[in-house]
Amino acid sequence: MSSGEQASVNRVSAEDYKVGMRQLAASVNVIAVEYDGSRDGLTATAACSISAEPPQLLVSVNSSAGAHDAIRKAGAFSLNILGLEQEDIAKRFAGMDGAERSQRFGLGNWKTMVTGAPTLAGAVANFDCEVEQMVTAATHTIFIGRVVAVTSRDDGQTLLYGDGKFTGLAD
Repeated sequence: MSSGEQASVNRVSAEDYKVGMRQLAASVNVIAVEYDGSRDGLTATAACSISAEPPQLLVSVNSSAGAHDAIRKAGAFSLNILGLEQEDIAKRFAGMDGAERSQRFGLGNWKTMVTGAPTLAGAVANFDCEVEQMVTAATHTIFIGRVVAVTSRDDGQTLLYGDGKFTGLAD
């Protein structure tokens, strides 16, 4: 096999990649920001812990997402881990329910903690973060946040997304 043939064999299409990644079930989160008096946010599964000391996490946000530039400018964001009963909020922030972008915060009770980023009351957990670092990776920016405040609740089930649908853990 020539090197040209090898390169084409090793190429993975975006569609094949997405089909494979649908099998990676993950918690459903809303990443939210307030900048210059305006709030924005998006539904995301690309979030994970980095360290407990110091407390840091990361979120990956497409650079074309409406909230992307606001997070960069504000230097802060919240990560809100949704409960199973909050699927409607997940769909709203993903643009799946037909509502206008300006209506995203019309569902749920939103408050603030330390940074001023909106946090969802009743979420399984809320992390209020200051951006410490930004890493450009292809079409996305990885925002590394230092957690400055956190809340969590003991009850409830975390909303998951896998195989192209919302779900929860089986009991």
